[in-house]
Amino acid sequence: MVCGGFVCTKNSLCALNILYVLVSLLLIGVAAWGKWFGLVSSIRVVAGVIGVGAFLFLVAIVGLCGALKHHQVLLFFYMMILFAVFVVQFSVSCACLALNKDQQNLLLEVGWNKSEDTQKDVEKTLDCCGFSYVNYNGSCPARCFHDTPSPSCNTCSNIIQQYTGEVLRFVGGIGLFFSFTEILGVWLAHRYRNIKDPRSNPGAFL
Repeated sequence: MVCGGFVCTKNSLCALNILYVLVSLLLIGVAAWGKWFGLVSSIRVVAGVIGVGAFLFLVAIVGLCGALKHHQVLLFFYMMILFAVFVVQFSVSCACLALNKDQQNLLLEVGWNKSEDTQKDVEKTLDCCGFSYVNYNGSCPARCFHDTPSPSCNTCSNIIQQYTGEVLRFVGGIGLFFSFTEILGVWLAHRYRNIKDPRSNPGAFL
């Protein structure tokens, strides 16, 4: 059967949703691994990544079941959910690519002030203390802070800002790539819903 027919569209939709299942399991696994080995101590970050992975997993399962059974209702809800995710993800990806340096710094500072656990993770990983200044009278888990006799640490903002632009471009590019796979999934689901199953009764209503 030529590509574009019932079987080809079904297989393409199944393959796309299997990819989404693998990505969702990867997200959940990486978050659990990071928490287990103490790389990330913030429960909010871990819960957020696991939540995104679980949501993607559920959406992929709905799409996979709809594709295998040619189920009109499941395919309809799959299309609606995937299109909503596409709009959000496309917008966020474009925002990541469009942020200037001042906006990046503002977002970094807002994120820094929201979670002490995230601050400790960043300070420990990057070996820095404080966001814009180092308070040597306070506490810091970085190695440089415990050097004797006179500790000398860089601020975390200086280190983070060196990589912020590259990270945002990478995240924005990956987000754009997956957003186009989502619109492809919407198109495949819409096409698949309107193709008659050649194995069904020719007089049956779909």
